Amino acid sequence: MSIPDHVRVNFQTLMRAAADGKLALLECTDAATGAPRYVICAIGRNGAEFLFTPFGHFAEDNPYDAYLPPDP
Repeated sequence: MSIPDHVRVNFQTLMRAAADGKLALLECTDAATGAPRYVICAIGRNGAEFLFTPFGHFAEDNPYDAYLPPDP
């Protein structure tokens, strides 16, 4: 399975934000369900305003149960 280019670019952005200490964990609300979500965001600036770019949220249950590893 090949990882799409836009996913690779987003991952590199996430890695740069982590290296620069510009990550945040925000409590947000799921737009579809209204449930709380704990979202990993990169922090940017636009003048005096902070910008938060969401990359994903922490799994509600055991993440080992939610995903299957790639086929060898």
